[in-house]
Amino acid sequence: MGAVTLRVGDLDGMIRYYRDAVTLELLSHDGPVAVLGRGTTPIVILQHSPELKHASPRDAGLYHTAILFDTREALATAIYSVASRHPGSFTGSADHLVSEAFYFTDPEGNGVELYFDRDRSQWSWTHGTIEMATIFLDPNGYLREHLGQAGADAAAAGTGLGDAVVGHVHLSVGDVASAREFYVDRLGFETTAAMGDQALFVSAGGYHHHMAMNTWASRGAGRRGLALGLGKVEILVPTADDLGELGERMAHFAVPTRDDGRSLSFDDPWANLVEVRASA
Repeated sequence: MGAVTLRVGDLDGMIRYYRDAVTLELLSHDGPVAVLGRGTTPIVILQHSPELKHASPRDAGLYHTAILFDTREALATAIYSVASRHPGSFTGSADHLVSEAFYFTDPEGNGVELYFDRDRSQWSWTHGTIEMATIFLDPNGYLREHLGQAGADAAAAGTGLGDAVVGHVHLSVGDVASAREFYVDRLGFETTAAMGDQALFVSAGGYHHHMAMNTWASRGAGRRGLALGLGKVEILVPTADDLGELGERMAHFAVPTRDDGRSLSFDDPWANLVEVRASA
Protein backbone atom coordinates (compact mmCIF):
# COMPACT_ATOMS: atom_id res chain seq x y z
CA MET A 1 0.00 0.00 0.00
CA GLY A 2 1.09 3.54 -0.69
CA ALA A 3 0.25 6.74 1.14
CA VAL A 4 -3.27 7.64 2.28
CA THR A 5 -4.44 11.16 1.44
CA LEU A 6 -6.69 12.91 3.95
CA ARG A 7 -8.62 16.12 3.35
CA VAL A 8 -8.27 18.13 6.55
CA GLY A 9 -9.73 21.30 7.99
CA ASP A 10 -6.89 22.19 10.39
CA LEU A 11 -3.66 21.47 8.55
CA ASP A 12 -1.31 22.66 11.29
CA GLY A 13 -3.15 20.67 13.97
CA MET A 14 -3.12 17.51 11.89
CA ILE A 15 0.58 17.91 11.11
CA ARG A 16 1.24 18.13 14.84
CA TYR A 17 -0.77 14.98 15.48
CA TYR A 18 0.91 12.81 12.88
CA ARG A 19 4.39 14.28 13.40
CA ASP A 20 4.60 14.89 17.14
CA ALA A 21 2.23 12.19 18.41
CA VAL A 22 2.34 9.37 15.83
CA THR A 23 6.10 10.10 15.35
CA LEU A 24 6.06 10.42 11.57
CA GLU A 25 8.51 12.79 9.91
CA LEU A 26 7.36 15.86 7.97
CA LEU A 27 8.80 14.98 4.56
CA SER A 28 7.50 18.05 2.75
CA HIS A 29 5.11 20.95 3.27
CA ASP A 30 4.19 22.84 0.13
CA GLY A 31 1.34 25.27 0.70
CA PRO A 32 -1.87 23.34 1.33
CA VAL A 33 -0.24 19.89 1.15
CA ALA A 34 1.91 18.22 3.82
CA VAL A 35 3.49 14.78 3.39
CA LEU A 36 4.44 12.74 6.46
CA GLY A 37 6.19 9.41 6.62
CA ARG A 38 9.46 7.73 7.53
CA GLY A 39 12.72 8.12 5.62
CA THR A 40 11.67 8.57 2.01
CA THR A 41 8.38 6.67 2.36
CA PRO A 42 5.20 8.79 2.45
CA ILE A 43 2.54 7.42 4.78
CA VAL A 44 -0.05 10.18 5.22
CA ILE A 45 -0.64 13.10 2.85
CA LEU A 46 -2.64 15.95 4.37
CA GLN A 47 -4.51 18.17 1.94
CA HIS A 48 -5.85 21.41 3.45
CA SER A 49 -9.55 21.68 2.54
CA PRO A 50 -11.06 24.13 5.06
CA GLU A 51 -14.08 24.75 2.82
CA LEU A 52 -15.31 21.18 3.34
CA LYS A 53 -17.41 19.79 6.18
CA HIS A 54 -17.25 16.49 8.03
CA ALA A 55 -19.22 13.62 6.58
CA SER A 56 -21.80 11.73 8.59
CA PRO A 57 -20.33 8.86 10.64
CA ARG A 58 -22.71 6.58 8.74
CA ASP A 59 -21.25 7.52 5.36
CA ALA A 60 -18.79 5.37 3.44
CA GLY A 61 -15.14 6.37 3.63
CA LEU A 62 -12.10 5.66 5.78
CA TYR A 63 -12.37 3.31 8.75
CA HIS A 64 -8.68 3.53 9.54
CA THR A 65 -5.21 3.93 8.11
CA ALA A 66 -3.02 1.16 9.53
CA ILE A 67 0.64 2.05 10.03
CA LEU A 68 2.95 -0.95 10.29
CA PHE A 69 6.13 -0.68 12.39
CA ASP A 70 9.16 -2.89 11.89
CA THR A 71 9.79 -3.71 15.57
CA ARG A 72 7.76 -3.95 18.75
CA GLU A 73 9.98 -1.27 20.29
CA ALA A 74 9.20 1.12 17.43
CA LEU A 75 5.48 0.43 17.86
CA ALA A 76 5.68 0.91 21.63
CA THR A 77 7.46 4.22 21.08
CA ALA A 78 4.66 5.49 18.85
CA ILE A 79 1.96 4.26 21.26
CA TYR A 80 3.66 5.98 24.18
CA SER A 81 4.03 9.19 22.18
CA VAL A 82 0.36 9.32 21.17
CA ALA A 83 -0.78 8.40 24.67
CA SER A 84 1.39 11.15 26.15
CA ARG A 85 0.29 13.90 23.76
CA HIS A 86 -3.28 12.88 22.86
CA PRO A 87 -4.43 10.49 25.62
CA GLY A 88 -8.07 10.90 24.65
CA SER A 89 -7.49 9.58 21.14
CA PHE A 90 -6.90 5.94 22.19
CA THR A 91 -9.88 3.72 21.28
CA GLY A 92 -8.67 0.16 21.88
CA SER A 93 -6.11 -2.58 21.30
CA ALA A 94 -6.12 -6.21 20.25
CA ASP A 95 -4.01 -9.25 19.60
CA HIS A 96 -5.20 -10.39 16.15
CA LEU A 97 -2.94 -13.51 16.13
CA VAL A 98 -1.22 -12.24 12.97
CA SER A 99 -0.53 -8.82 14.51
CA GLU A 100 -0.59 -6.67 17.62
CA ALA A 101 -2.70 -3.56 17.06
CA PHE A 102 -3.52 -0.32 18.84
CA TYR A 103 -6.30 1.99 17.69
CA PHE A 104 -6.68 5.76 17.84
CA THR A 105 -8.78 8.54 16.34
CA ASP A 106 -7.02 11.62 15.00
CA PRO A 107 -8.27 15.14 15.85
CA GLU A 108 -10.60 15.20 12.83
CA GLY A 109 -12.14 11.79 13.43
CA ASN A 110 -10.06 9.63 11.09
CA GLY A 111 -9.23 6.18 12.44
CA VAL A 112 -5.59 5.26 12.94
CA GLU A 113 -4.18 1.80 13.65
CA LEU A 114 -0.58 1.37 14.81
CA TYR A 115 0.57 -2.25 14.61
CA PHE A 116 3.32 -4.85 14.42
CA ASP A 117 3.14 -8.08 12.42
CA ARG A 118 4.09 -11.39 13.91
CA ASP A 119 6.42 -13.44 11.74
CA ARG A 120 4.58 -15.13 8.87
CA SER A 121 5.69 -18.52 10.18
CA GLN A 122 3.29 -17.91 13.09
CA TRP A 123 0.27 -17.21 10.87
CA SER A 124 -2.26 -19.97 10.40
CA TRP A 125 -4.06 -20.52 7.08
CA THR A 126 -6.91 -22.94 6.43
CA HIS A 127 -8.03 -23.43 2.82
CA GLY A 128 -6.90 -19.94 1.87
CA THR A 129 -8.40 -18.22 4.90
CA ILE A 130 -6.17 -16.51 7.44
CA GLU A 131 -6.93 -17.16 11.10
CA MET A 132 -7.45 -13.85 12.90
CA ALA A 133 -9.06 -13.04 16.23
CA THR A 134 -9.66 -10.10 18.53
CA ILE A 135 -8.08 -10.85 21.89
CA PHE A 136 -7.59 -8.21 24.58
CA LEU A 137 -4.11 -6.72 24.56
CA ASP A 138 -3.18 -4.65 27.62
CA PRO A 139 -1.59 -1.41 26.36
CA ASN A 140 0.14 -0.67 29.67
CA GLY A 141 1.55 -4.18 29.82
CA TYR A 142 2.72 -3.85 26.22
CA LEU A 143 4.58 -0.64 27.03
CA ARG A 144 6.16 -2.16 30.14
CA GLU A 145 7.43 -5.07 28.06
CA HIS A 146 8.54 -3.31 24.88
CA LEU A 147 9.24 0.37 25.60
CA GLY A 148 12.94 0.79 26.35
CA GLN A 149 14.80 3.91 27.37
CA ALA A 150 15.68 4.70 23.75
CA GLY A 151 12.01 4.62 22.83
CA ALA A 152 10.94 6.71 25.80
CA ASP A 153 13.61 9.29 24.99
CA ALA A 154 12.59 9.36 21.33
CA ALA A 155 8.92 9.78 22.19
CA ALA A 156 9.72 12.60 24.61
CA ALA A 157 11.65 14.32 21.82
CA GLY A 158 8.77 13.85 19.37
CA THR A 159 10.66 11.41 17.18
CA GLY A 160 10.27 7.72 16.45
CA LEU A 161 12.32 4.58 16.03
CA GLY A 162 12.75 2.26 13.07
CA ASP A 163 10.86 2.11 9.81
CA ALA A 164 7.14 2.33 9.15
CA VAL A 165 4.83 1.96 6.14
CA VAL A 166 1.13 1.82 5.40
CA GLY A 167 0.41 -1.82 6.17
CA HIS A 168 -3.25 -1.81 5.20
CA VAL A 169 -6.23 0.46 4.67
CA HIS A 170 -9.66 -0.31 6.11
CA LEU A 171 -12.75 1.26 4.55
CA SER A 172 -16.34 1.75 5.61
CA VAL A 173 -18.63 0.64 2.76
CA GLY A 174 -22.32 0.21 2.05
CA ASP A 175 -22.33 -3.56 1.51
CA VAL A 176 -19.82 -6.38 1.43
CA ALA A 177 -21.12 -8.02 -1.75
CA SER A 178 -20.36 -4.92 -3.82
CA ALA A 179 -16.97 -4.59 -2.11
CA ARG A 180 -16.10 -8.19 -3.03
CA GLU A 181 -17.23 -7.71 -6.64
CA PHE A 182 -15.09 -4.58 -7.01
CA TYR A 183 -11.95 -5.34 -5.01
CA VAL A 184 -11.72 -9.09 -5.66
CA ASP A 185 -13.52 -9.83 -8.93
CA ARG A 186 -12.49 -6.64 -10.72
CA LEU A 187 -9.40 -5.19 -9.08
CA GLY A 188 -7.90 -8.62 -8.47
CA PHE A 189 -7.22 -8.90 -4.74
CA GLU A 190 -7.62 -12.31 -3.08
CA THR A 191 -10.05 -12.81 -0.21
CA THR A 192 -8.21 -13.78 2.97
CA ALA A 193 -11.06 -13.62 5.50
CA ALA A 194 -14.70 -12.62 5.72
CA MET A 195 -17.26 -11.99 8.45
CA GLY A 196 -20.52 -12.77 6.68
CA ASP A 197 -22.08 -9.60 5.31
CA GLN A 198 -20.24 -7.42 7.84
CA ALA A 199 -16.58 -7.36 6.77
CA LEU A 200 -14.19 -8.53 4.07
CA PHE A 201 -10.39 -8.78 4.17
CA VAL A 202 -8.33 -8.93 0.96
CA SER A 203 -4.67 -9.02 -0.01
CA ALA A 204 -2.05 -9.80 -2.62
CA GLY A 205 1.01 -12.01 -2.21
CA GLY A 206 -0.17 -13.93 0.83
CA TYR A 207 -0.38 -11.02 3.28
CA HIS A 208 -3.09 -11.22 5.95
CA HIS A 209 -4.79 -8.16 4.43
CA HIS A 210 -3.83 -5.09 2.45
CA MET A 211 -7.38 -3.77 2.49
CA ALA A 212 -10.54 -4.40 4.46
CA MET A 213 -14.10 -3.19 4.08
CA ASN A 214 -16.81 -3.25 6.72
CA THR A 215 -20.43 -2.17 7.13
CA TRP A 216 -20.39 -1.82 10.93
CA ALA A 217 -21.49 1.84 10.87
CA SER A 218 -22.14 2.38 7.15
CA ARG A 219 -24.52 -0.37 6.02
CA GLY A 220 -26.53 0.87 3.06
CA ALA A 221 -24.32 3.90 2.43
CA GLY A 222 -24.27 5.25 -1.10
CA ARG A 223 -21.66 7.23 -2.99
CA ARG A 224 -19.76 9.77 -0.95
CA GLY A 225 -20.02 13.48 -1.43
CA LEU A 226 -16.99 15.77 -1.21
CA ALA A 227 -16.12 16.04 2.48
CA LEU A 228 -13.28 16.05 4.96
CA GLY A 229 -11.69 12.66 5.50
CA LEU A 230 -10.43 10.19 2.96
CA GLY A 231 -9.10 11.77 -0.21
CA LYS A 232 -7.27 8.89 -1.88
CA VAL A 233 -5.98 5.36 -1.33
CA GLU A 234 -2.76 4.52 -3.14
CA ILE A 235 -1.83 0.97 -4.16
CA LEU A 236 1.62 0.02 -5.43
CA VAL A 237 2.18 -2.79 -7.94
CA PRO A 238 5.65 -4.16 -8.75
CA THR A 239 6.12 -3.11 -12.39
CA ALA A 240 4.71 -1.07 -15.28
CA ASP A 241 3.63 -4.36 -16.86
CA ASP A 242 1.47 -5.07 -13.82
CA LEU A 243 -0.06 -1.62 -14.18
CA GLY A 244 -0.77 -2.27 -17.85
CA GLU A 245 -2.42 -5.59 -17.04
CA LEU A 246 -4.58 -3.88 -14.44
CA GLY A 247 -5.65 -1.29 -16.99
CA GLU A 248 -6.73 -4.06 -19.36
CA ARG A 249 -8.57 -5.80 -16.53
CA MET A 250 -10.48 -2.67 -15.53
CA ALA A 251 -11.33 -1.97 -19.18
CA HIS A 252 -12.69 -5.52 -19.49
CA PHE A 253 -15.01 -4.84 -16.56
CA ALA A 254 -15.94 -1.39 -17.93
CA VAL A 255 -14.59 0.42 -14.89
CA PRO A 256 -13.93 4.06 -15.87
CA THR A 257 -10.26 4.83 -15.25
CA ARG A 258 -7.97 7.84 -15.56
CA ASP A 259 -4.48 7.12 -16.93
CA ASP A 260 -1.83 9.85 -16.67
CA GLY A 261 0.98 7.63 -17.96
CA ARG A 262 2.32 6.95 -14.47
CA SER A 263 -0.74 5.72 -12.63
CA LEU A 264 -4.30 4.49 -13.00
CA SER A 265 -7.02 5.97 -10.83
CA PHE A 266 -10.68 5.07 -10.46
CA ASP A 267 -13.55 5.27 -8.00
CA ASP A 268 -14.89 2.31 -6.07
CA PRO A 269 -18.69 1.91 -5.74
CA TRP A 270 -18.77 4.48 -2.91
CA ALA A 271 -16.67 7.10 -4.72
CA ASN A 272 -13.52 6.31 -2.72
CA LEU A 273 -10.68 7.33 -5.02
CA VAL A 274 -8.09 4.58 -5.62
CA GLU A 275 -4.82 5.28 -7.43
CA VAL A 276 -2.52 2.46 -8.56
CA ARG A 277 1.04 3.03 -9.69
CA ALA A 278 4.13 0.94 -10.32
CA SER A 279 6.78 0.98 -7.62
CA ALA A 280 9.55 0.23 -10.15
